[in-house]
Formats: sequence, structure tokens, C-alpha cells
Amino acid sequence: MPAAGEVRVRSLHSGISRGTEMLVFRGEVPESEFDRMRAPFQEGDFPAPVKYGYASVGIVEDGPDALRGRNVFCLHPHQTHYIVPADAVHPLPNDVPPERAVLAACLETAVNALWDAAPRVGDRIAIVGGGVVGLLVAWLAGRMPGCVVELIDTLPSRRSIAEALGVTFASPQDASTDADLVVHASGRAQGLVTALRLAAFEATVIELSWYGRREVTLPLGEAFHSRRLILKSSQVGHVAAAQRARWSRGRRLGLALSLLRDPALDALITDTAAFDELPAVLARLSAGSPDTLCQRIDYA
Repeated sequence: MPAAGEVRVRSLHSGISRGTEMLVFRGEVPESEFDRMRAPFQEGDFPAPVKYGYASVGIVEDGPDALRGRNVFCLHPHQTHYIVPADAVHPLPNDVPPERAVLAACLETAVNALWDAAPRVGDRIAIVGGGVVGLLVAWLAGRMPGCVVELIDTLPSRRSIAEALGVTFASPQDASTDADLVVHASGRAQGLVTALRLAAFEATVIELSWYGRREVTLPLGEAFHSRRLILKSSQVGHVAAAQRARWSRGRRLGLALSLLRDPALDALITDTAAFDELPAVLARLSAGSPDTLCQRIDYA
């Protein structure tokens, strides 16, 4: 039973992060990042065994009257039931279905990335990497007045999803150059090479991918310096510097949840499986499964 100030949550759905969770599953978290990469409510220590995950949607079965019976989002590992402090759960807007709310953590990452990137009205924006986060960044950027947004990916199947979100699609060889802003989210070194190639004079390249133990080699001896490019990292663990004085993580997550009202985002949830299939699902995703975007886990 929850104590005072706590809630008991019954899980409805959770989402798997194709980036971070796969690095955790494969034991590729660098030792230097063991503390920084701990998820809220994680059990165990890296490299393994650990209980991990951070995109849980459930219903409050017991707790304060204001929360009891509410659908909520929580940065909690995959688990059927859990008890957490009441301020760790975030009620869903009434018009955001729980099935879609598993995208909240990825959308929060995309929001933070655009805060770091600071696009301007009318910018030409390239998003390299059509995974969930890349597609969400493209979707957000495409809603800015006058901006021309192009999603670049090696998989032709990403075209239909990009178009459903209102942005254009191109393969790396056909992508437009001279972008005012480039966001890289492919998780592959070659994708970052492409991002640098597409950037215009004095443009900024935002690096959203995290490589774990992998080393990345870049062509910084070519036109990188003469074009005065800026390569900047973005990571959701801290609120972007430009917003940090006024925005808490809770306020930022609340914004992400409110943005999930658009049913077009359902196109990002491509696969579902029951909770008891989770070990097999993680193994499948770790081995490849390129057609899977957001893998949702459903709880009976």
C-alpha cells in the first residue's frame, strides 16, 4: 500500500527507447557514465542486471484523491505495478490517449533539442535520422512559420511517415544542402558525416545521438573549419540553457504531454507486444528490426 504522499500505479503501456535502452541491453554504457545514465527508479547497477526504462503510462489505483483514477505518465522502468511519490507522476490531458502517451519522453527530448538548436522563422532545417526522436524534431520544426524541413534517412519506408507528419523526405544522396540548421539523430557515425555535409556556412549541427562505448570518426579536416560550422551536443538530462532559469523538468514534460494531442503522431507507434514478451522484444530490437519505430509494450 502507498504511504502518505505516494501513489500506486497499474501500468497500461510503456515504450522502449530504441537508442538508450538498446545500449543498456547490450551492456554498452561506458563506466564513466554509470551514474549519469541511471534512470529514475532504476534497480540494479550497470552493466547488468538492471531494471531500466522511462516511458510508463498507467492508472493511479491508490493515492491522493486528486490523482486516484487518473491516467498518468511516469519516468519508470517497465513494470506491471509500482509505488512512487505522487509528484513523480504527471496526469495526461483528457484528450491524450494512454496508448499515444508512451511517446512523451521522446517528445520531451525533441522539445529540448529544438530549444538547444534555437531555429529561426524561415530557416532551412535538415533532420538526419528518421527514428522516433528525429521524426518528432522534424514534426515540431515543421510547425514553425516559413521553415522548410527535410527529413533524411537511408530507409525509403520513412517517407510515408515523414509525409504524414507534414515534412518532406530525402535519401542522403538526394538531400538538400546549405541548411541553416541540421539536427542529427540517426545514432550512426555516417549520419553525422552527412549532417556536416548538409550544413551551410556558419550553420549549427545539433548532435542528438548517443554512441555509448562506440568511437566516432569525423572529417573535420575538410571544409569544417572554412565553413565555420558549429557542432553542439543536446541531451535531455538538463533543460536547455536558454530555458533553464524558467523551466523545470516537470514543466517541460507537461509541455510534451500537451503536444501529444495530435493523432498524426500515432504513425510513430509501429509495433506492440505484451509485457511477458519483453525479453524477446528487446532481443529482436537489439539485433536490428529497422522497420520498428516506437515499440509499445501493453499490459493486461
